[in-house]
Amino acid sequence: MKKECVTMLLAGGVGKRLGSLTKNLAKPAVLFGGRYRIIDFALSNCINSRMHTVGVLTQYSPLELHKHIGVGKPWDLDRMEDGLTILSPFTENDGGKWYLGTADAITKNKNFVDRYDPEYLIVLSGDHIYHMDYDELLRQHKEKKADVTISVVEVPWKDTSRFGILNTTDDLKIYEFDEKPEHAQSNLASMGIYVFNWKLLKNYLEADASDSASNHDFGQDILPAMIADNCKLYAYRFEGYWKDVGTIDSYWEAHMDLLKEDLTLSLNNKEWRTYSHDSNFGPQLIGKDAVIKHSLVNNGCIVSGELYQSILFENVEVGNDSVIKQSILHPGVKIGANVHLERVIVQENVTIPDYTKIIANSEEEPIVLSSDNLKAVAN
Repeated sequence: MKKECVTMLLAGGVGKRLGSLTKNLAKPAVLFGGRYRIIDFALSNCINSRMHTVGVLTQYSPLELHKHIGVGKPWDLDRMEDGLTILSPFTENDGGKWYLGTADAITKNKNFVDRYDPEYLIVLSGDHIYHMDYDELLRQHKEKKADVTISVVEVPWKDTSRFGILNTTDDLKIYEFDEKPEHAQSNLASMGIYVFNWKLLKNYLEADASDSASNHDFGQDILPAMIADNCKLYAYRFEGYWKDVGTIDSYWEAHMDLLKEDLTLSLNNKEWRTYSHDSNFGPQLIGKDAVIKHSLVNNGCIVSGELYQSILFENVEVGNDSVIKQSILHPGVKIGANVHLERVIVQENVTIPDYTKIIANSEEEPIVLSSDNLKAVAN
């Protein structure tokens, strides 16, 4: 069945810099925002953008991610003729390997894309927090008659060495792709969101697959090759909120951002909903002596203490006389009485004993508490 556009969502990231948050979990499956996982944002963008043919490419520790995605029902992608398909590494008669890079992941799934004979292929990363209309991105691609369109966002100059940086002319035509430069000429960072003319991309993927010296990566290999061949590459300026939650600091910052009243990304936006599973816990119970200020509290929570600028996932309990500040409590966390936590991330189902005090000062990275390190950190 022919489709104008197919979307490929890269969701195999390891997320090493997130430490224990990704110990047994792919980065896109990491919990976020009180009731979501990181991948929910890209999947919700797909359905809100009317992109109904989605391949999700998984690799690292995929069990929890596969369970969460299922057949795509929360995102209305459980469809008979297109919908969502999970694409993991596989073997054939001539063998098989793990995905060797972002481009290689698409190369190994050419047959899936070719089933729909699309004009365009959208490639997304599954580990960023943002709301974006991919249909607007595709519209600019058509208007520019581009071969490739890359979505970009302005980042602070001090952070340019963390990203692929695009150097462009005034009309946003790309003349150079600079992968994580030490001295950047521009602060337009690639968001890892691409629109390709599929037939052209397929030629480059096939050439790249036979190059033993290649890293098989879009940023390092495919895009520089296209620029060198004078293909028409354009940047698409994204003006909204976007966060790469690749470190503990950025993960914590993104949660604190959710509490900002002027944030363009709102979890309460009825016109651009973020979808996920509903665990059907009951409503929150707020004790008569509880204090809650500037916080997100999800279903099933019981709060008897004080919350300030904190985010509680589902089924969290906060005991009497406990004070929680600028912290993130994952599902099932139990906080005892007279506990004081500040700038702390508590992982799923961890119980914090009475009279525990753990504070990370503003110059330190937030402290992540798991069952494995709780005793050592608390002492």
